[in-house]
Amino acid sequence: MTKYVHLLRGALAAGAIMVAGLPSAMATVLSFDKLADGVLPVSYGGLDWSAAGWTVFATPAAPYTPHSGAGRVATGFMAEDAASVIRFSQTANFDGAYFAGLGGAVLSFELYLGGQIVHTSATLDPSATPSFLASGYAGLVDAVRVKSANHGEFVMDDFTFTQAVPEPQSYALLLAGLLLVGAATRRHPA
Repeated sequence: MTKYVHLLRGALAAGAIMVAGLPSAMATVLSFDKLADGVLPVSYGGLDWSAAGWTVFATPAAPYTPHSGAGRVATGFMAEDAASVIRFSQTANFDGAYFAGLGGAVLSFELYLGGQIVHTSATLDPSATPSFLASGYAGLVDAVRVKSANHGEFVMDDFTFTQAVPEPQSYALLLAGLLLVGAATRRHPA
């Protein structure tokens, strides 16, 4: 019996070490401050911008005010909404982003999971003062579309999201499975 108590204690200690080493979900605030004026790379900040027609601006230009630093991005003038899709490499919780620009370039987000729209945000009419447009959705998404009737008349900064991480229960199930395999192997040696 003592052998099994030691085995159980060892498994609990290993489980505690695994849980302590779990990656924590921390929000990523993607700024564009380290980029020079020009086309945004198709892979930036762990996101896929290849369907998007985004350009980086680091030079001051009112009313296209950055929220932090100097960098911000804009879509092409009068671009289609389809050109503003941003894809995540893995599912994420999308919080929102800051926008500034000309009044009348009313913005919103369409959030997608598996090619289906799961949520549409409230709208924001930008001004020279950067304002945060929240996604308003707590679920996981794999793509975001920035919608506007007037693309090219606003800039986006501090794109904020949290990558999904496995829940602790997933690790607990893995550990339990390993323990069962180990116990079965000890009872029936090869």
